[in-house]
Amino acid sequence: MPGFEKIDLDLKNDTIISQPTMARKKRKTWQSPKNLKLIGGIAAAVVLFVVFGLILPLLSVVKSAKTTFAQTKVLSAAFKQQNIEVASVEIGKTQVALADTREKMKMLGYMHFIPVVNFYYDDATHLLNAGDEGLKAGAIVIESLKPYADVLGLKGEGSFVGGSAEDRIKTAVLSLGHITPRIDEIADRLVKVRTEIEQVKTSHYPSFLFGKKINTQLTQVKELTDQGVAFVDEARPLVKVLPSLLGEKEDKRYLVLFQNDKELRPTGGFITAYAIFRLDKGVIHLERSDDIYPIDDSIPNKPKAPASILKYLPKVPTLNLRDSNLSPDFIESMKSFNSLYDRASGSVDVDGIIAIDTGVLVSTIKILDDQITVQGQTYTTKPDQRCGGCPQVIYELEDNISRPVNFVRTDRKGLLGDMLTSLMSKALSSSPKIYWGPLFQSMLAQTHQKHIMFYLYDKEAQAGVEALRAAGKIEPFEGDYLHINEANFGGAKSNLFVDEAVTAEYNISNGTITKTVTIEYKNTYPPSDCNLERGGLCLNAELRDWIRVYVPKGSELVDSKGSEVKLTTSEDLGKTVFEGFLTVRPLGKTTFTLTYTLPFKVEGNQLPVLIQKQPGTYGFPYTIKVNGRTVEKFDLLTDKELKLKV
Repeated sequence: MPGFEKIDLDLKNDTIISQPTMARKKRKTWQSPKNLKLIGGIAAAVVLFVVFGLILPLLSVVKSAKTTFAQTKVLSAAFKQQNIEVASVEIGKTQVALADTREKMKMLGYMHFIPVVNFYYDDATHLLNAGDEGLKAGAIVIESLKPYADVLGLKGEGSFVGGSAEDRIKTAVLSLGHITPRIDEIADRLVKVRTEIEQVKTSHYPSFLFGKKINTQLTQVKELTDQGVAFVDEARPLVKVLPSLLGEKEDKRYLVLFQNDKELRPTGGFITAYAIFRLDKGVIHLERSDDIYPIDDSIPNKPKAPASILKYLPKVPTLNLRDSNLSPDFIESMKSFNSLYDRASGSVDVDGIIAIDTGVLVSTIKILDDQITVQGQTYTTKPDQRCGGCPQVIYELEDNISRPVNFVRTDRKGLLGDMLTSLMSKALSSSPKIYWGPLFQSMLAQTHQKHIMFYLYDKEAQAGVEALRAAGKIEPFEGDYLHINEANFGGAKSNLFVDEAVTAEYNISNGTITKTVTIEYKNTYPPSDCNLERGGLCLNAELRDWIRVYVPKGSELVDSKGSEVKLTTSEDLGKTVFEGFLTVRPLGKTTFTLTYTLPFKVEGNQLPVLIQKQPGTYGFPYTIKVNGRTVEKFDLLTDKELKLKV
């Protein structure tokens, strides 16, 4: 055809390769020995990496971590048993085990550069670093306490076993001056622990399935670490000045007030007696003890009694020293006490005030073989049915103090001073291993439960006391708050016989919280013979109870029942206060109920709550309900912080 040239297809000279032939050629190229060697090498490298770079290091880390964890449990058990000798050995073993785990973790260091995986590697590294710093802090504590094992009631040899009791105490106090500076090193270590813990991200662990447990545990660790660091940091000033407070270089004097919690008052009990103690290098000397009435009577021109006294104790027109502890905040009450005490003719300059109640007396006698002899009479803590099974020492004290007689009884409460002197003498005349440790441990427990409270005039020391919650302070708190404070204005010792139970119920709707607090009072004992002419010992009579309920500032009252006077609302100590009055008769029951709305709404699914215990009380049972469901039950022995799921 015109325009087209003939194309000669010479199949002999031109080779056309079909697609299957090309595929075979490519396959042969891919399967060439050279390529197979390369692929084999890569596969071998991957296998070697997985085995030697991942599996074996991981197994090694896991094995080491298990060893460290097991060793940590042994150390924890030693601490729980307060065995400082064992803890001293085990903490060294734990440090070695942890160091091995940290070293083996370095073999996985490349994980720091792998996206996502690096989250968990870095978290593990921070936790190991935190553990290392925590163990170093623990080692310092053990090293510092080891010489005092016998004095502090810790299991160990200690070093205060020779010489007289006074020599041992002086040695301990003088030695403290060399040890207390290490509190800074301990605090610094704990700050490093917190820094490492804070870098662990709980968001890396989902709050469901397997991640939920890890997330919860990490959150708890962070909270405990924050609390621990804050506690040590705030208590640091007290630890530093402790030798001075014990009279290391110059004598210190303290006014000790005895509060009778069987006649309950806002800070723990009716102020019935006092004593002046002088500390010389830790050695306690009793300089004076007396009934509160003589020094009270020496105060001229007393101010007019406050409204609560005038209303509920109408025969008491002025404010007396013995009634000055009206604020539920111990520090505020002691400021009121001092405004009167400083004007008394028998006042003595002191370095602070320490309040104790009958709980301290009973626990101390129990430790000292449950027996002490004072002024020819033996006192024990065995139940005495004359006071409904109260300790015999309590009945005998009340009999000595309160029973009317047909003659003038002088120094009727001086027995307390003699009893305290006898207790100290018995304790200090023994080997430290017999009584000192248990007494020290008991004093810590009694302080924690507010049967001992401190108001020290040294500002740094007082700041430390408050950090330890040993100052009976009404605490600020972000969240819900509850403190029930009562005062027995009847004169009898009715608190010996009255039981109380508290129920706090939260009803939550659209975030709004309506709370109902119910207090049930029950006196199951018959009345005492309160005929003064017959000389009866009036212990169980009508309880005349002035009650104040402290709640978050801005709470609004919805309803109330049980108060025999019109309930009032006011503000005090940064809280809203609901105030009323009720009575509980022998063999009788009374119920007091408050319903109010909180000044904030629930955010999230947790509600933080702080319940503060009144000093001088002994573990009233509490029941907490949320929308009709019981979520907590406990005896309120100390201040208690909760996080309610709502």
